[in-house]
Amino acid sequence: MAFANASITDIIATTIQSRSRKIADNVTSNNALLARLKTRGKIKTFSGGYSIMQELSFAENSNAGWYSGYDLLPVGAADVISAAEYSIKQAAVPVIISGLEQLQNSGREQMIDLLESRMSVAESTMSNLLSDGIYSDGTGSGGKEIDGLAAMLPLDPTAAAYAGIDGNVFAFWKNYVKDATSLTLADMNLVWSNLVRGADRPDLIASDAVFWRAYLALLQANQRFSNTTTADAGFQSIKFMDADVVLDGGIYTTSAAGTTGATGAPTGTAYYLNTDYVFYRPHRDRNMVALSPNRRYATNQDAEVQILGWAGNLTCSGRQFQGRHDVNA
Repeated sequence: MAFANASITDIIATTIQSRSRKIADNVTSNNALLARLKTRGKIKTFSGGYSIMQELSFAENSNAGWYSGYDLLPVGAADVISAAEYSIKQAAVPVIISGLEQLQNSGREQMIDLLESRMSVAESTMSNLLSDGIYSDGTGSGGKEIDGLAAMLPLDPTAAAYAGIDGNVFAFWKNYVKDATSLTLADMNLVWSNLVRGADRPDLIASDAVFWRAYLALLQANQRFSNTTTADAGFQSIKFMDADVVLDGGIYTTSAAGTTGATGAPTGTAYYLNTDYVFYRPHRDRNMVALSPNRRYATNQDAEVQILGWAGNLTCSGRQFQGRHDVNA
């Protein structure tokens, strides 16, 4: 049976609520893609529904054409709009206070200090969780993870349907892929040119450390142009064409089993992104908020818990404008 102070959970909940905007902002600032989507107004909340629908245009209006004088103009129905469908993914970080900690921090100021430290940990944990999810293929945790860039831009864009649309059937729903053994500027030019349509072109290239270093090695010192706006957002970037090339690969770690890995982009990979067609879609009522203001007690422990929650997904309305460049050196 719990003997916790009934007012503590209320303090936790209100603390989460008051910090929710700050936590959400810190999440977007922790990832180069989310930071870019924020500056371009591509963070779009949704209000409900069974899934997230991302509208897209898949064809031109077939009624368009030239005419002269009294020529009859075609007015047939033009089916040009559809939607990609995304599951609502959920993430949570519990903030827990034991009865002993409540007694030890019984003064209000002491409790607020304790909560601030716990919230800071929850905040950074959620930021890292979502940042990793942005690069995931959506299969992590039994398919509960965000449908990230690895799902949007797989090495085989026809292997599986994405967002309910089969790339084998609809050519406009295939991302471009270049898989090579080494990095060359010719290959980068190839990827870029296959993603340009008029004014549509990639504006962000998010890469891991291996790809980043290989690209730097190709450049002369006087060609390393940086973007001060991106740098001001916390990400050092260089240019390819007029796109920012951003190192978003994380720190490499070694597990107890001896395997290595990194957060962010996969090893030797760069994603060429046209962020006009990429969206971060959190639910308007579940974007870094306390799941409930109600008291939550452990049934067999002297402890109380409140949960920092998020729900949403990463979506795309133009897969053909996105590319993946892998270097398996």
